[in-house]
Amino acid sequence: MRGVRWRRTVSQAGRSVTVWVVSTLTMLVLAGILPDFRLQSPDGDSATTIAVTAAVGAGVFGVLSALVWPLLVRLLLLVPALVLGLLVFFLNGSLLLLALRLNPSGQSEAAPETAVIVAAVMSAVASATGGALAVRDDDAYRRRLYRLADRRRRGGPLCPATPGTVFLQFDGVGHDVLVAAVGKGLMPTVARWLGDDARDGGSGRGRRPSHRLTPWRTDWSSQTGASQLGILHGSNHDVPAFRWYEKDSGEVMVCNRPTSAAELQRRAVERTGDGGLLAADGASRGNLFSGGADEQALVLSIAARRRSRETRSRAGYFAYFSDPANAVRTALSFVAEVVREIIQSTRARLRGERPWVGRGGLYPFVRAFATVVERDVVVAAVMGDMLAGRTAVYADLVAYDEVAHHSGPLGRDTEQVLGRLDRALALIEKVAEHAPRPYRIVVLSDHGQSPGETFRARYGLTLGDLVRAGCGLPVPRKAERTHSGAEARAAVRAALRRPVEEGGDRHRPSGRRPEPIVLASGNLGLISFPDVAHRMSKEEIDARHPALLTTLANHPGIGFLLVRSEKYGGVVLGAYGAEIPLDRLDEDPGPLAAFGPGAADAVRRTHSFPHTADIMVNSFHDPADGEVLAFEEQIGSHGGLGGAQAGPFLLSPLALSAPVEDEAELTGAEHVHRVLRRWLRESNGPQVPLETAPEEHAA
Repeated sequence: MRGVRWRRTVSQAGRSVTVWVVSTLTMLVLAGILPDFRLQSPDGDSATTIAVTAAVGAGVFGVLSALVWPLLVRLLLLVPALVLGLLVFFLNGSLLLLALRLNPSGQSEAAPETAVIVAAVMSAVASATGGALAVRDDDAYRRRLYRLADRRRRGGPLCPATPGTVFLQFDGVGHDVLVAAVGKGLMPTVARWLGDDARDGGSGRGRRPSHRLTPWRTDWSSQTGASQLGILHGSNHDVPAFRWYEKDSGEVMVCNRPTSAAELQRRAVERTGDGGLLAADGASRGNLFSGGADEQALVLSIAARRRSRETRSRAGYFAYFSDPANAVRTALSFVAEVVREIIQSTRARLRGERPWVGRGGLYPFVRAFATVVERDVVVAAVMGDMLAGRTAVYADLVAYDEVAHHSGPLGRDTEQVLGRLDRALALIEKVAEHAPRPYRIVVLSDHGQSPGETFRARYGLTLGDLVRAGCGLPVPRKAERTHSGAEARAAVRAALRRPVEEGGDRHRPSGRRPEPIVLASGNLGLISFPDVAHRMSKEEIDARHPALLTTLANHPGIGFLLVRSEKYGGVVLGAYGAEIPLDRLDEDPGPLAAFGPGAADAVRRTHSFPHTADIMVNSFHDPADGEVLAFEEQIGSHGGLGGAQAGPFLLSPLALSAPVEDEAELTGAEHVHRVLRRWLRESNGPQVPLETAPEEHAA
């Protein structure tokens, strides 16, 4: 045992010396290149003196980085997380200036801006060198992961031997997109899990699969708020869309607004009677909702709190930024991603690619945050949870969803993101080999995305303009852009402590006949009349605005409408006077026929919600190419019915029971929740308390 410890100590010391030597050489090279950075006196020094100065400077800088940097990051946890990321270069440069001043030779100096460059290069080189030396050393690799990860459970109880489960959500990646990416060789880790036959067309020569791929169908509201609430908390009842108006409170609910997310989570817990999927020894990372987890980082439903819980949530950034080398690497990757988006956007514009939405302003930075910063921080948090032996971890990676909204769900931009997600999955798989307990990794998505140009681009007006025309109200000459519901924007706002606010006060009724409220959720539109306390019926709407429903139902960009009916309870309206009662949709789907199986059940379920809008509008859908028309400024959209947006996936280990029986369908987020809970019970770990059987509980 002593011999093993001795060899480990010698190996670690050897790596440290090697990193120090490489850092010294890097400093010498930079001193020869950069005019404002010198390691000698103005009169000149011998080569030996310069080398000693560089060696001492590199050593002092390394010690300061190891000792001072973690303390600085902890002190700066109250600073908005995105700002902390931007301070990485400044803090690292300051440490280098301090190291130069502490150098006994007194011959070295650097301009502040040069110190930032030198410190960044040295940190990156040192990190790369250390990583390369540790590739074949399992103990060193594990220690490195521990430094990256959140270790708040240090000193806790012994880890059980039963398997833990990691649920990794690839936000917005549809089943068909995943299959296509595997076929193109873009996701080798997923391909290996599914067996090589997933790529060679079933030749039978591949390795045996370790996972099964199962498609599932979302509810009508095919977006993260509804899906993730159902998956994590077992109920997405009364979530009709991404944003909707509630007449009883006079407020607009928005799934990615922290206050709304907290309220939706409260309602789900009250309805189900338990804390959620992760209530027993769980961790929630990068999600809209907590799932009842005790450990939460970057969870939106607690981001609005100003007390210790908010700091606790945002403390997830410490897991990554506490290592200066990795903080620098993330910052450099952030800059590279901004440049990549600008180049890709410019190339698409010059080529005249259609459909097209604006990608200027702050969008390149939002994309870089989602695809680099958020990914790195969430993955580091998951690694920490696994190395700490947590029973259940659920994490959301929003990178693909954000890029697909603006670049489209298919194409070179999104293919690059899928490749990076696969690499993140490979890293998590590698960490599982070093965890104190076995782990089963489940990958799933919350929805897909459907392509198509925007409603505004095709017809020159927004849904709101069309509603105003149908109500006989003046229509603006120029259509205004609608807000995007992309989840990454909420993550950025939470990091900056600027929660999403939709101006709910402007929707409060004023006067006898306030204008209707028109909200968009992908290709799903919601129309409410705020001066009427109840959900208006078709008869009441016709009496007030005789042309409105006919104008909407007969517009070529509209697929169908859902309204309450005094005669039938609820009806679906379509072009040419189609009016199908909800209880007759199975015999005569009418305008729902183009939206495939399950559409009628999804519409009937949403009709039963207390806060369903007066008029629910689903856009046109072309079954031939899967195209929909988003009411938001998105060329890859989700939120309603039509196309791939309703077809996410569930990738699960064969060691777990099949999600559904043969030929059965996995339908709805609440059904997925019951499957995941069953898998946690199969692992024989601590369980979420249930008063009734899962099937009965979710009914």
